[in-house]
Amino acid sequence: MYVEDRDSPFDVAPDRYGLLSVHLSTDEDSDEDAPDQETFNDEEPALPPPDLKWLEELYEDDHGDVDRDGDLAVAAVNGKKRRCAETARMFKLRRNLDQLDRFHRQKEDDVLKAREELQLCHQNIGSLVEDRENLEDEIERQRAADNSVAVFRLRAQHKHLCQKLQSEEELEGHINTGLKQQELLLSEVEVELGRFSSLRQEVQEEERVFQVLQDQKAATRLQHQSKANQHLQFKMQHHRDKQAAMLKKVEAECQKKIEEGQANRKIAAKYLKETIKRMHRQEAEKEQQSRELLEKRIQAVKSLKSNIAATQESLRVQQSRAKASAQKKEQRQRQLKESLEAQGINSIKHMYQQKQLEEIKRKQAEFEERQKSKRVEIVEKMLQEGQQEKSRKRHQALPPKPSATDKFPSLGRAREKLLRYLEPGPPSATKERAAIQLRQLSDISSSSSASSDVEDLEETLHQEVDRQSLADSLAEPEFSGLWDQNYKTLLKEKTTSVQTDVKQEEPAMASGKLNIPAKKVHGKELKGPPFISKPEVILFKDFEVGTMYKKKVVLTNISYVTNHCKLLGVSAQLKDFLSINFESPVSLSTGMSCDMQAVFQPLINEDVEGELQFASAVGRFSVPVRCTIKKCDLEVDRQFIDFGSHVVGQTISWTITLTNKGALPTLFSLDTSTCLSPETSQAQTASQVSADACRQVRLQNTTSDDQSSLVSMGTGELQPKQESQEHPGKAASATGPDVIPETCVSTDVHVQMDQSHSDSGDISLGNVREGEIGPFESLKLEVVFTPTIPGEAKLDFHVKFSDLTCKPIPIQARGVAVSVPVCVVQPCIDLKICMFDRLYQDSIMVQSRASTALKLTFEVCPEMRKHMEILPKTGFVQAQSSFNAQLKFLPRSSLSKDAKKLFDSDTGVLEVPMTVQVAGQVKPAHFTVHAVVTSSDLQFDRTEVDFGFCSIHRSVKSSVRLTNLSLLPQDFGFLGVPEFIELQPDDGFGTLLPQETLEIDLMFSANKAKEYHFQLSCKSGINRDFPLSCRAVGVCPPLQLSHSLVQFGATAVGDRSTAVLYLINLQTNHNQSKQPVPPVVKDAVAPVAPRLFSFSLPEDSDISITPSAGGLLPGERCLVQVTFRPRLSDQDIKEEALRLLQRAKSLREKELERNRHAEHEAKKEVPVETGQQKKTSLTPKSSKASDGPNSDQLTESPSPADIQPWSEQYEEARASLLYAFTQRYRECTVPCFVSDGGPPEDDRQARPAWSPFNTLYLKLQCPAVQPPLVLLSNKGKNVVDFHQLAVGEKVIKRFTVQNISREALDLRPSVLDVHGPFSLLNALRHIRPGEKHTLVLAFCPSLEKKYCEILEVCSQKMTLEMTLCGEGLVPAVTSSHPGGLLDFGYVLEKESTSHVLKLQNSSAVAVGFRVLLASLSPSRPQGGADSVAFLLRNYTDSQVQPTVGTQNHGGLSVFSVVPAEGSIAPGQSLDVAVTFKPDHPSVNYSDRLTIELMNKSKVCVVDLKGAASSHNMYLFGGDLLSVPIESLLPPLITSQPHLTAESELMEKPTNPVLVTLRASYSAGVFTPAVRELQVGCIRSPQSIKKSGEFHWDNLACLQQLGFSVEPSKGTVETGHRRTITVTWTPHSGYKPYEVVQTCLPLTLKGNETNIYRVTLMALVSTTAD
Repeated sequence: MYVEDRDSPFDVAPDRYGLLSVHLSTDEDSDEDAPDQETFNDEEPALPPPDLKWLEELYEDDHGDVDRDGDLAVAAVNGKKRRCAETARMFKLRRNLDQLDRFHRQKEDDVLKAREELQLCHQNIGSLVEDRENLEDEIERQRAADNSVAVFRLRAQHKHLCQKLQSEEELEGHINTGLKQQELLLSEVEVELGRFSSLRQEVQEEERVFQVLQDQKAATRLQHQSKANQHLQFKMQHHRDKQAAMLKKVEAECQKKIEEGQANRKIAAKYLKETIKRMHRQEAEKEQQSRELLEKRIQAVKSLKSNIAATQESLRVQQSRAKASAQKKEQRQRQLKESLEAQGINSIKHMYQQKQLEEIKRKQAEFEERQKSKRVEIVEKMLQEGQQEKSRKRHQALPPKPSATDKFPSLGRAREKLLRYLEPGPPSATKERAAIQLRQLSDISSSSSASSDVEDLEETLHQEVDRQSLADSLAEPEFSGLWDQNYKTLLKEKTTSVQTDVKQEEPAMASGKLNIPAKKVHGKELKGPPFISKPEVILFKDFEVGTMYKKKVVLTNISYVTNHCKLLGVSAQLKDFLSINFESPVSLSTGMSCDMQAVFQPLINEDVEGELQFASAVGRFSVPVRCTIKKCDLEVDRQFIDFGSHVVGQTISWTITLTNKGALPTLFSLDTSTCLSPETSQAQTASQVSADACRQVRLQNTTSDDQSSLVSMGTGELQPKQESQEHPGKAASATGPDVIPETCVSTDVHVQMDQSHSDSGDISLGNVREGEIGPFESLKLEVVFTPTIPGEAKLDFHVKFSDLTCKPIPIQARGVAVSVPVCVVQPCIDLKICMFDRLYQDSIMVQSRASTALKLTFEVCPEMRKHMEILPKTGFVQAQSSFNAQLKFLPRSSLSKDAKKLFDSDTGVLEVPMTVQVAGQVKPAHFTVHAVVTSSDLQFDRTEVDFGFCSIHRSVKSSVRLTNLSLLPQDFGFLGVPEFIELQPDDGFGTLLPQETLEIDLMFSANKAKEYHFQLSCKSGINRDFPLSCRAVGVCPPLQLSHSLVQFGATAVGDRSTAVLYLINLQTNHNQSKQPVPPVVKDAVAPVAPRLFSFSLPEDSDISITPSAGGLLPGERCLVQVTFRPRLSDQDIKEEALRLLQRAKSLREKELERNRHAEHEAKKEVPVETGQQKKTSLTPKSSKASDGPNSDQLTESPSPADIQPWSEQYEEARASLLYAFTQRYRECTVPCFVSDGGPPEDDRQARPAWSPFNTLYLKLQCPAVQPPLVLLSNKGKNVVDFHQLAVGEKVIKRFTVQNISREALDLRPSVLDVHGPFSLLNALRHIRPGEKHTLVLAFCPSLEKKYCEILEVCSQKMTLEMTLCGEGLVPAVTSSHPGGLLDFGYVLEKESTSHVLKLQNSSAVAVGFRVLLASLSPSRPQGGADSVAFLLRNYTDSQVQPTVGTQNHGGLSVFSVVPAEGSIAPGQSLDVAVTFKPDHPSVNYSDRLTIELMNKSKVCVVDLKGAASSHNMYLFGGDLLSVPIESLLPPLITSQPHLTAESELMEKPTNPVLVTLRASYSAGVFTPAVRELQVGCIRSPQSIKKSGEFHWDNLACLQQLGFSVEPSKGTVETGHRRTITVTWTPHSGYKPYEVVQTCLPLTLKGNETNIYRVTLMALVSTTAD
């Protein structure tokens, strides 16, 4: 049991359960061993307490099983009964024993480690002792060689070596002590182990018994579980039986309902068939009518095309003739000009006069023709008046009947008033006035001068001719509509109004638009008016006299300048009716508008047109005004009625609708008296006719009748309109000015009336033939066809109206009467679209009009007898009844072979003529069967689908294209689809339109590793099967992903989301060879080899996977981390940058345009003299020239490649995208390629084989949202690079973040490494929307290496990561002075000398330094404490100077440094000047100069030393007679009497100097002692003498004592020193330990004379040192 628990999932390692101590606490000795337990606790750290929850669960399971089962047989057999306390004691003992074992192993390891350290220490001591002995030997050798320098150096090494040896010996003792303690502890632990050996055996026996009990309990539990499973299976079987019985009952009920539904469906199908037949019959009739109508229209179009071609040909001939005549005319004019010039006549003047005469003649002819046309109009009006009088009399003669006027008396009175107002009157005064003006013009035109009135009249006449030609050339529409108005009447009214206003100077209005000549404003051409009006035309429609109408008009400035608008006036026609309320604005900018109100109050009931004249800064413009009265607008829904074929004796009626779309009521009447147009009928009543004109008119009428009859055969809609267009033209312009004879007209009318009566005997009008139609009202008119004689019957009549402005509407009715007694009701049977091998039926109805029963025989052509059948083949139709036969059509696939002439295999069209033989009838009844036969096949683009190798963990999609080859839509569905196949769309069900191809996706998901061969069956709606074979091979990839779909949460741009999944190798060493792999790669699989994997990410992806590649052994699994970091692509940022540049460019262009416009306006407003116009005119050109380069620069647009990453434009575009970012959703699939095994055995460097069907796929769903927090500084980069920095220095950088969300954010940073170089110096705070916050970061490296750390700025919605990086470099700065002593020598007091130290920086970064002087250090003790300490030491025999010596009395430092601090650039050098400037004589000036870098490292330490003298000569050398520190008290100054020069020289105090000479005695030989003194002369600009002198006095006594001085006297040059050598050689009678002493003066002469009292003291030394 214990072993199993170790391997259980709850145990990570065998020694997981640790105790607080290693003591084994049992129930008996827990109190005794408490002190020991505390002892172990002091030595070892506390381990976590054990987790015994699973032990309590085990106890509960034990007692639960016993209570639930109640079976203690197993426990009784074993003879033991387990208790919870015993079980807990067993586990506790095992836990303590394991901890004791671990403690024993730990102590053994500690003892071994201490022994190894002791052995290593012994080795070090031995090597140090050996080195010491060697060093002592070397010292003896150097001492024997009298090499004092080497001896001193070796002694220092010897001292250092002894120190190391001493430390190693101390370490050895410490290790020995620790080893003994560890061995003691190990012995105690071994004793404890021995003491508990019996307890260990007891625990093992208890564990074995516990394991046996658990096995028995598990067997019992398994037995109970099997019984429970059997009971459950029995219940499930009973439940299944019950469900099967209920299912049978439900199926029976469903079957019953299905049978009832089928019966109801049959009944409904019967009625449905009858309805369908009736619908087919109606559709056939409509189709036949449309075909006939289409044929007639085609014929009419063909005739129209031929007429157009003939007209075009005649036009070409006329144009060629006109061109030839123009050429001849030019040639004649040329010849005439030459002849006139030859005669000496002015040809130009003569030809101009001739042209004027011709023009006047032409105008006279036109005027005469116009007079004739006016006469014709007068005649027409007289005829209309006569017709109205006749109709009025006829209405009075009719019996009274209720009409609309009786019901509405006011409407009738208004109509009578309207008719009286519209009666034609005599010619108006305006026409007479125009004729008089033309007559006067013709009299004046003979003179040589031409006035402006003639030109105005010419323009008016030209406009009239153009309008007349336009009216004649207007095309007539096919359908009636708004064009069915009297356009020529309106045109005549316009022409009349133009003629009356010939001499007025108001501008003409052209087609209701505001026209103005094109002008240039600021170099731009202004096309159209400067203002536009809304509405463009002020229209008052359907007005009534006496009513006031108001309309608001908005004028908008569309010019390029600030404009104004002023109302000039109203047209003369509108002055009495129209008033304008308009306040002229002072100025209007471009695009600004002003309002105007037009008030119209009509006084006369007629149409009025005019315009409003305005003036602006750019020019004049006008707004058209149009006022129309109430009119009638009448139309009918059909102008051609075709009754078709009917048997004699039937009665058929047709209804047409007459609609009045106008606002004026009118009377109508149906007139069948003539077929001529109203214009022709009015022209026929004229009185003066000639015979030639009569014949000419007859010939034209005959021609027009032929053409109208031809068109009427084609269509019933084109014919009336063509007549209405042709007849007026012939009446007005065909015969010229002569009037049509009355006799001729009456003859034609009688002939046509007789013809119409003879043709329209069978077609008559209904009861409603006249009446009144109100405004916006419709009436039904009935036409009845009652055939009496076989043949064609027709009726042409007009709908005439009392309103003279409404033209009569012609209507034609046609019908055919037949006398065949038996006929097929539906002569064309259309079976629509049929499929092969499908049965189609239809009914054939035969109608008999005979009075007796007749025998019918249906005949089918021999080619169609295999496919078509009529039942019954023979039948009898009763009198005056119908007979129905059944047509069965079953097209076979051999139809194209059997009926080649009747069936078109390319189009599938079948046309079969059928015959019905009637007994006693010579002419059989024919009918035709039409059908389009098509296939019912569904076709796949391939016969077999191979899915290839498919993993059992993924699906493979393959697409097939299903095509419907039929002309009918077909339903399809895949039935019996296996569970491993999925079809889309709509699960494999749908409908295919004719000839449609649908792509169907087949998704195969293998559930086992095996080969699949299956077939999909596609059934069509007619139960046809179309099979599709499929095959695939299912494979089991060796690796498996724990999740194949990763759905990331909404991640802000700049943030990251991480998902963790596992890649598992499911294979084991035993079953690896049994994995279902394809036969292609079975040989490539190694028995035990790692499977390599590699994730392939798409380019420019926001996804990163760690690890992206690796290998897995069988049974292993690898944690894979997928990270989604949404970001903005460089391409999007560059495109946004281009867009911003384009917008800035357009803004600059607009600004330049505004500036240019403002300059132009300013120049325009300033008055300019005429003499300066040329100068000012040049300024725009210069400005344009200056703007030229700018415009060229603006037009150059950069490309995305020109936008440099992280440039200013790039950063602006990135910020713009971030602020405008909303959301983005992307999906990507990442393949994971898996190898077939490891590399080959013979070549491990070779690449392993990769199999495509082992590939795994990971689908990622990545939504990105707008970041609430953005980085503003550092150009938006999230990398803060501190670059290279010297170790120990510190640099600070700042970066700013902004909250761009709509919510406040609480910022908190992540914890940086406390021992690292990066630190955050300020705290983060709460920032509101739109606020910014600056973070302060510091970088201070301590080691020479590269640092990188990530700082996370966390908020509620995102985490902004900042990468902090920098590199620490050890500064390499050297000094020209290596360190040590720097002696400035002797300097005169209050003078200075300098020395330069050169610092060289050879590192890659700038290094800061500072120069420290010990005298200026704040850490130096104040008040002379260091001097007192120095005095207390024994420095009498030492030459060592203190760090800080004598200082100046003035308070300034005796040593100064420039610069005291600074920075040295990489690879550069810097000079540091050290200056020595004493202010009083002393030889103890000293200081310590330290050059220190910012990281506290020292470049060099220099001891500064100097001496100052009041004289230029000085003596240096000798022994130290006093301390090197001056007295703390000031020198005592005593007053002395005045001395003379000689006495002063004699009494001047001398300077004592002690020179000690030590001679050596060795082997009976004395070695002389030698000492040196230095005499120097200070160089100074103040000194007069350039050299100094010195000499010794009393040299004779020196020689007696063995002293000798060389030289005894001499001179010293300025700035130099001379050495005086003092030698002492003991004489022969010298006594040991005797001191020889003498004193003699040394005189130095310079600018002053100084005497030094030199004491020579000599002795003999026998020591070696």
